[in-house]
Order: sequence, then C-alpha cells, then structure tokens
Amino acid sequence: MSAAAETSLTEINVKWIQDTGIADIPSVGGKNASLGELSRALQSAGVRVPEGFATTAAAYRAFVAANDLEPRIRKHIGEQRAGTLTLRQAGAAIRELFLQAAFPESIAADIQEHYRALCHRAGQAEVAVAVRSSATAEDLPDASFAGQQETFLNVAGARAVLEACRRCYASLFTDRAISYREIKGYDHLDVALSVGVQRMVRSDLGASGVMFSIDTESGFPDVVVISAAWGLGETVVQGTINPDKYQVFKPLLADRRFSPVIERQLGAKERKMVYSHGGDARTRTVETTDREQRSLVLEDPEVVLLARWAVAVEDHYGRPMDMEWAKDGVTGELFMVQARPETVQARRSASTFRTYHLAQPGRVLVTGAAIGDSIARGRACVVRDAKDIESFVDGSVLVTRMTDPDWVPIMKRAAGIITDHGGPTSHAAIVSRELGVPAVVGTRNATEVLPDGGQVTLSCADGEEGRVYEGLLEFTVEDMDMQALPVTRTNVMINIASPAAAFKWWRLPAAGVGLARMEFIINSLIRIHPMALVHPERVADPEEAELIRQLTSGYQDPQEYFIDVLATGIAKIAAPFHPKPVIVRLSDFKSNEYSHLVGGSAFERPEENPMLGFRGASRYYSSHYREGFALECKALKRVREQAGFGNVIVMVPFCRTVREADQVIEAMEEHGLVRGQEGLQLYMMCEIPSNVVLAGEFAKRFDGFSIGSNDLTQLVLGVDRDSEELSGLFDERDPAVKSMIAEAITKAHAAGIKIGICGQGPSNHPDLAEFLVGQGIDSVSLNPDTYVRTLPVIAAAEAALAAALAKGQ
Repeated sequence: MSAAAETSLTEINVKWIQDTGIADIPSVGGKNASLGELSRALQSAGVRVPEGFATTAAAYRAFVAANDLEPRIRKHIGEQRAGTLTLRQAGAAIRELFLQAAFPESIAADIQEHYRALCHRAGQAEVAVAVRSSATAEDLPDASFAGQQETFLNVAGARAVLEACRRCYASLFTDRAISYREIKGYDHLDVALSVGVQRMVRSDLGASGVMFSIDTESGFPDVVVISAAWGLGETVVQGTINPDKYQVFKPLLADRRFSPVIERQLGAKERKMVYSHGGDARTRTVETTDREQRSLVLEDPEVVLLARWAVAVEDHYGRPMDMEWAKDGVTGELFMVQARPETVQARRSASTFRTYHLAQPGRVLVTGAAIGDSIARGRACVVRDAKDIESFVDGSVLVTRMTDPDWVPIMKRAAGIITDHGGPTSHAAIVSRELGVPAVVGTRNATEVLPDGGQVTLSCADGEEGRVYEGLLEFTVEDMDMQALPVTRTNVMINIASPAAAFKWWRLPAAGVGLARMEFIINSLIRIHPMALVHPERVADPEEAELIRQLTSGYQDPQEYFIDVLATGIAKIAAPFHPKPVIVRLSDFKSNEYSHLVGGSAFERPEENPMLGFRGASRYYSSHYREGFALECKALKRVREQAGFGNVIVMVPFCRTVREADQVIEAMEEHGLVRGQEGLQLYMMCEIPSNVVLAGEFAKRFDGFSIGSNDLTQLVLGVDRDSEELSGLFDERDPAVKSMIAEAITKAHAAGIKIGICGQGPSNHPDLAEFLVGQGIDSVSLNPDTYVRTLPVIAAAEAALAAALAKGQ
C-alpha cells in the first residue's frame, strides 16, 4: 500500500497513535492519548513507542447505538442496584450483549484497513499486535482504573483483530470495572472505550515490567522504581509473580559520569508468559529456568536508560507517572508501552504525614512487600479462589494467593490484605494503595501459614518489608505537621540504620544523616562475614559454605557480592537526604557479633570482654581483618564515585590512639579513599576519653567529630552499658560525662572543626539536648521517631540562650 493510500484512510473511527496526543483523551482515552503524546513529544529524548492505531470513542458509541445496547445496559445495571441480579450476573449479561453485537461496516473496514497498513509498514503479511483497552475516563489523576479492562496479546490477522476489539468493548463491563465505576461515581454510559492496536514487542523472548517516577509507598519523589520479569508483562501487571525490583536516584541521572542505581532486588520470577502456538490461546504461562530465577532481568545501563525515560515522561507531564515497558528479546531494544498519571502519592501532602508504631512485640508469621505505611488488625479470612469470594467477611484481613483487580469489590471492604504472590508495582498493589488498604504482598505462603479465622496484625510501618504478626497487637498513630516545626541554628540530623526504612523519613526537614550504621547492612542484608568472602576456603561448616554459595550465586566473585550490596544499601540511605551530608560509620561489630555472621566463627577469636576488645579502628589495619576492610572501602568508593553520592562522609569509630588514627588513614588511602580527594571528608567518633584528652591532635587528622554518648558514658563512668544490674548508673547526664562533652566541644571549635552528637542521649533526654545547645554543639542527630518532639526543645533552648546573652549584654 502506498503512503498516499495510508494517509487517505479515515480518522473518524480510527487514528494512528502517533497522530494523537493528550488533547485527544475524549477521543482515544487516557492510555492511547498518552502513547501518542510519548511518540510525538519524547522521541527526541530517545523514548521508543511501538507504532499502532486506536479506535475512537465515536466508534464505540456508534457500535452501541447501532446495536441498541444502551437501554439494555441500563436495565441490567438497574437490576444489579436493586438486588434482583448479582454483580456477576449483570456483568455477564452485559458482556454477552457486546459479544453478540456486530460492528457497523464502516468501522470494521477502518479497523481492518489500518491493520493491513500496519502489516505493510512491518513488512509482514500478518503482524502480531497487542490489542489494549483505553477507557475515556481511564488513567485520570483521581482514578487509576488499573486493570479494569482487558488486553489481548499476540493477535494476528484482520479478523482476529476485529474480534479482539469486540472483546475489549465487552470488557468495559467486567465485574471489577462495574464495581469500580460505582465506587467512583461514574455513569456507566458516560465512559466510552477506545481500543489501541500496537505492534507486539517480542518481550516473550525478552522481558517487561512496570515503573513509577515516584516511590509508591513513601511518596519520595526523587526515585524511579522499576519492576522487571522475564516474558510478557502481564505477570507483573497482574501480580502473579514476584519480580525483580530496581531503584534509581533521579537527581544524579543528568550527570553521565554516574550510575545512580540504589537498589537491585532479585525476585523469584517463578513463571513467565510467552506466546502460545496452536489452539485458541494466544499466550501461555511456563515455568522459568533456575538460571532465569537466579539472574537479574536488567543490567545497570538498561535500568539507567529506563529511569532516564521515566524522568523525561514525568518532566513532560509535570507530575509523577506510572509506566509500562518492554524489552524485545530479538533486537535487545527497550520500548515504552504505557504511561499514565500516578494516582495515590501525587494526592498526598508533602508537609504532613502520619506514622504508625507497634506498641508491643509479637511473633512474625509471614513477611512480604509492604503496600502503604499503616497498621491493620483483625481476623484472617483466607479466600484461595475467586469462586469463593462471596465468603469474605467484611472488616477482616483478606488472605489470598493473589489480589488481581477482580477482587476490588471485597478489597475495599477489607481491613488489610495479604497475598502469596505479587510485587509492589502490580495492579493489585496499585488498587490497594488507592483504596487506602494496607497490604503485604508476595509472602509466598500466607494462605498456608495463616489460619482462617485467626487473629493477626498487619504492619507496613517499618519500610519496604511488611510483617504479619500473630494476635491483635496494640499500636499508636502520630500525625506530623512539617510546616509547624521551628527552624534551629543547630543542625538537627537523624540516625538511620536500615536502607529499607530510609525513604519513610524523607519529609523530615533534617539537616542530613548524623549516623548511618554500616553494620546494620552487613548483618541484615549481606549476612556473611567479610573475611569468609575473601577466603571462602576457610569456612569448614558445610551448611555455612552452602549458604554462602546461595547468597552469592548471582556474582562471579563472592567479594563483589559484599561490595555491591553494601554500596547500594549506603546509597539508598544517602538518597533521601542528598545533597545534605550523610555520615556513614565504618563497621563497629564486636568479635562476638562478627562471629554470628555466616562463616564468622572461622575468623573470630573468643574474647573475655568484646566491648573493649577487637573492634572499630583496631580491625582496619590488622592482618586479621584488613582484607575485609578493603571491601568496606571499595563499597564506599563506589557509592561516592560511581553512584555519585559525594555527600557521603566516612566516620571512623572507636579510635583509641593518635597512632591508630594514622594507621587507619593509611589503610584507607591504600584502597583509594583519600581525605580531600573528590571532596572526601573523614570524621571520627569521639567516644573514648583519650579522644577528648587529645582532641587537638585528633583534629589535625579529621574534618569533624561525632560524640558517641553511649560508649563515652560507659568509659567515663566505668559502667557496662549492657549490664542490667548497673543500668541505674548509666546516665549520659552525669556531671563527669557532661564535663567531657563540654571539653570535646571546646577543643573541636578551637581546632576549627565541626562537632556533633549521634548517641541516643538527646533523643531520650530533652534536658541533655538543652545542655548541648548551651555548649554550642554544631549538630545533634536524633532517632527519626523522636525528631518532631525534640526539635522544639532545641529551638526553645536556643531562644533561651539568645535571651540570656542579650540580657548579659
């Protein structure tokens, strides 16, 4: 067919997608209009969109009118509202009306002519296409309409395309779509349907997934979240598998020197959807191979490219976006196949947020990905199959294998939702967020572990991992108004240990992170003793050796596992506070704590008093650990120089002597961490009396001090901080301890360096915070959950000090 013939095709019933844009939403719906907008406006940004065409709303209305469907649709909806028909009966009856109806000849001809033109462009007799529904009220800012209509993949042939379009029309009245419109208050006949027909990307041989230009749980706006799985994207969208997850820090993407990937999380990816050959089914689901399950779907350059596309799309629309992408397994090319506004976090206020806290401990039954950030409790109602959906008890916690959008009618009536399968970007998770119902998805075995009728507490309040506890646990709720917080002279920072929880606190106006504990990442995420990765041959226990092999299976070099996981963990803590300083303390395990890591017993010697033993700085230059320390340094160098987080400051803990400080600095330089190079600052924990006595000498070697009030109190008073018998004597406010703190502040300022405090003292004792302000401390680092109540104390202390000084003058 000639180009002239192609352009002469009518555009009343059908439009080429690249000829549409956002202004055409009333005509081709949100999904198709967005794809047209991407095709036209973002080609210069490198965004690729598969070509195709869309039927119009006018064509849908003409189909409805030609077959006299409106009065019969309204009749069935009225019967459903009156209770004479169930939702399932009404939906089935309306869909059958569409399936028995005929396309007007002109519309059928237009659809088939455009399909043949698409085949001509592709150079194929019958090119395979994806046929997708796009409602004219779909993907609007106040409603996601996620998964409400059908998609048909791998459709080939003009007749098959026409039948798929008819089925899309019918899917405007799926049970879930009817229910959703009832909830949102849309008139069913006010919503029309456009059908998008796009050339298939061979993601059946490659991969696909979903991405958001905002963190969907915390609302942190500076990150792109990507989910990925092998094969066609429906497994990710429907939530039937647990996909890989990636996060990329947006502000550093513009600098081509950096690859700011701050998370890579391997998903199980147990199955994938591929094309079917023979029979009526166009697709089928198959088991993935062991290698596919153990391998990440995307490499870092692909993750970064997708993130750059996400930023371009968000910048063009001026709002957070929800997108779908696909990778062609033949050409290796990436494509954007959908973009729509994100509908939940975009509506939340950046100045206020609510926090939930469990008030008592409990036994964890299952864990999964946290959807939302709240806590719910109630009786578990286990519903394994959609045919048993009517058995759900309102107000209970829904437990099921997967919460696809068919379950919306009961999801909105649930106190919480727990699933075996699904990821944080599945349509089920999107709808859970929009309904405001907390969910824990991808637990793998909740339907087997949780007893039907048993009492449970579901918590999404601790970051990315959601936990389900046995029993009805007490919890508290606190509302924080960021705009009401006072401004202080003292830099008020926060302490962060868990990368998973870092995004939770991004709204706090903190001056940075005063203490990020490296050992938390090593203990909870890496789990293996660093030396066991350097010398795995020395791990004699066969079970530990096998666990090391399992944990490091995705890495050619086991040492790279440690470096990579530690680097991304630190980067994720640094991201929400960039470009403010993030002070990362080098590992400070005691020997008894190190020995509990996998393989640790082969490298740790028993000590009578680990608290005063082989810990902190003494390890870094020792022949017993310096190879492990090299891995810590390489991770920090990667965070700063490859990921781009130059705001990371390195802090040395438990440095006993000036000579030891020199030895540590020399060891760091051997591994490429040189004070002053690439803007690197080195801090030292001021937590030993010798640090205070010789503060002037230590200050010549470091850019700042951070007072560790716990260890300083222990060593000044001679009180074991872990002793229950002596707990009454352990007090950071003891005059001797306060005298040492005051001396440290005075000497640091005399030497011209900064000094702060990162111990728990100011969080626990407001009067200690007042004392520190009076001494002129530069920064105070608090536990995040005490920030809001302690900040006014610091502000009041500053005001009182200023008044006293003014009065004295």
